[in-house]
Amino acid sequence: MIDPADLQNRFDFHPATDEEKRNAHTSVRVAAYELAQFVNVKVPDGREKATAITKIEEAMFWANAALARSNG
Repeated sequence: MIDPADLQNRFDFHPATDEEKRNAHTSVRVAAYELAQFVNVKVPDGREKATAITKIEEAMFWANAALARSNG
């Protein structure tokens, strides 16, 4: 069973509490967007390209979730 406190942390809202954290979130989004642009230009259209871009979105989400959920 997942610890209830861990489960609550996963589903709570975690606003960026300071400028440093907001900048970190922005940096992750910018880097992910730049990679997605690169893939969009360099990779032929198709299922694989669409999946690659989806995975970049997922990586961005999880990276930002890690930033948001951390206490540091």
